[in-house]
Amino acid sequence: MEPTSSADAAVHVVVTGGDPIDPALLRHVPAGARTIGVDSGVGHALALGLRVDVAVGDFDSVAPEHLARAEAAGAAVERHPVAKDATDLELGLHAAMAGGARRVVVLGGHGGRLDHLLANALLLAAAPFEALVVEAHMGAASLAVARPGRATPVPGAAGALVSLLPVGGPATGVVTAGLLYPLRGEELAAGTTRGVSNVVTGDASVTLASGTILVVVPGERVTGETNPHAATLRERPEGARPGEPPPDDPTGVPVVDENRRGDRHTVGADRERRS
Repeated sequence: MEPTSSADAAVHVVVTGGDPIDPALLRHVPAGARTIGVDSGVGHALALGLRVDVAVGDFDSVAPEHLARAEAAGAAVERHPVAKDATDLELGLHAAMAGGARRVVVLGGHGGRLDHLLANALLLAAAPFEALVVEAHMGAASLAVARPGRATPVPGAAGALVSLLPVGGPATGVVTAGLLYPLRGEELAAGTTRGVSNVVTGDASVTLASGTILVVVPGERVTGETNPHAATLRERPEGARPGEPPPDDPTGVPVVDENRRGDRHTVGADRERRS
């Protein structure tokens, strides 16, 4: 996949090390985006058919022949010491900003150590990168960073599970569209699980007045006759707002408590408590 002169160079793809990257994720790479290979991500990028524009990292895990191949093809190489104060992914994001990126697509960063996975996810939402539109595709999971001032698309199709996780403090004025359990201006406190396990029903997005939210689509879908979300989807009449009772419900009790919309733990439970 070769960059073209007509491409949007403001989009940078950061390919990380770690587990191999599914070639199917190339569907998230816009034509002509600049590619940054992060350490052994250089090899992953080459395996995906991407031309590496910048190689960055301490290169303690990249195969020497991969780095040499990228450099011979014209990649700029930014070498850093192994003893450093930032991960290779963070260096890659800074390289994207230095290159004029306005949008960054991260491929990889999954597998291996839990602390690395958590650090990678939190890094995407860090303050130094608030000017960027950031999305990541880590194995089967996809992440997006929602910030004030723009609507953030949820990177999942109808039926996909999605969790909204505030980081760095509370997120206020949270409004969702296209989710089974909507939020309409609520506040999500840092550390809350209220936003865990919502369900995409269509073109979904998240907006907020303040704060930062990690929008996490883990790669699982609502299936099965006993799944409470699937049951809610089946019984909801066409055109009904999530949370409205189905027409044949004699209790008239919403499926989801209106005071706790978005909390997976209230699915079906409020009807039992109030009947």
